[in-house]
Amino acid sequence: MKNQRSIALINWLQSKPETVLLCDSIAAASDMAFMLEGEWDGCNSLVLPKCDKVAIQTAASLLQTSWCYQNTCEPILIRLQVDELLSRYAVGDRFFINANLRCAQLSELCLENIDLSYAKLNLANLGRTNLSKANLMNAQMQSANLSGSNLSKSQLVRANLSEANLSDANLRSADLRGADLSNANLNGADLRGANLARTDLTKTCLDWAIVD
Repeated sequence: MKNQRSIALINWLQSKPETVLLCDSIAAASDMAFMLEGEWDGCNSLVLPKCDKVAIQTAASLLQTSWCYQNTCEPILIRLQVDELLSRYAVGDRFFINANLRCAQLSELCLENIDLSYAKLNLANLGRTNLSKANLMNAQMQSANLSGSNLSKSQLVRANLSEANLSDANLRSADLRGADLSNANLNGADLRGANLARTDLTKTCLDWAIVD
């Protein structure tokens, strides 16, 4: 009976799902994977065979890094400073998942191919910024300024762009499925080839917008 209970306990522990963490940099993810005997994916996430929050927090404290669980709805990462984002982007880091950039000044920059999925970009200024092929899935971008920005071929699935300024924005071939564009300004925006399936366009301004 004791052996059967032991076997059942082992099987239950082995069946528990793996834990996936997101770190605020590629280097931190690599170091945390090494310290916690996890598997680094080569980017800014790692897979742990078990969830030991005390060990995770200890490792993060030693590395002075921030982390969160994958697909966390509310980010727990510290506010990301613009200078840090630009310096990391300059050396090849493209992964800023769950970043807190609320009210950030990011206008007239080149951030092509950046991953800002689940990021907080409420009230951020991204006017005339190149976000071509960016991943902005589930990003919170309410009242953000994206006027004149290049969002061609970007992923904006389920992004919240309510009351955002997208006037004269390039949204050619952008994926806007399930996005919230209610009360947004798309005056003069280029939407040719964009996927607008299940997109909320309630009270959206589409004057002079270019569509197929």
